[in-house]
Amino acid sequence: MTARDRPDTIANPWSARIAVVQIPETGLHRDIEADETVRTALAKLAGLRDIESARASFDLKPGRHDSVHVRGRVSARVGQTCVVSLDPIENDIVEDVDLLFVPEDRVEAFAAAIDDDGDDQPDRHVPDAPEPIVNGVIDLGRLATDVLFLGIDPYPRKPDVVFEPPSSAVDPEDHPFAALKALKIDPNPSRGKKPGRG
Repeated sequence: MTARDRPDTIANPWSARIAVVQIPETGLHRDIEADETVRTALAKLAGLRDIESARASFDLKPGRHDSVHVRGRVSARVGQTCVVSLDPIENDIVEDVDLLFVPEDRVEAFAAAIDDDGDDQPDRHVPDAPEPIVNGVIDLGRLATDVLFLGIDPYPRKPDVVFEPPSSAVDPEDHPFAALKALKIDPNPSRGKKPGRG
């Protein structure tokens, strides 16, 4: 799953910044959790009733060419409205993360290399394009937000709720040509008399 489906122009209230230079060669583990203020702001951004909980767990491992491999999981419980019954419902979101971060100026080169590797092996899984390391920092809160938003069900419904269209009797006269029937056409229209010559 990639985070680039959501534009970076949106202000993000959940931030947990990690400087890449502080990540040891053995790797780094981070657990983050959004507090009530952040959850309220995130719910407003996402158009949700509320977000009861939002947390993430990440493992960061440095790689070649100043890259960082980030694996982890984002989980949340969100309040939504059933699209069928309009009742309030809660949904659990659990999304796995497996992304490569590279310095911002090397994203295109890494993406091109990934595309080249996948061309001759169509059956091989091609990883997502890398995410940028901006100013030497990876914002895990931003990453968690992006993954959380992508995991939201856009059409939530309560279990076992089935949409039933309103029942109405079918009117046999209700068809596209019904209006034409109302027009009465005289098959033998009377012809007006010609004025006589005086």
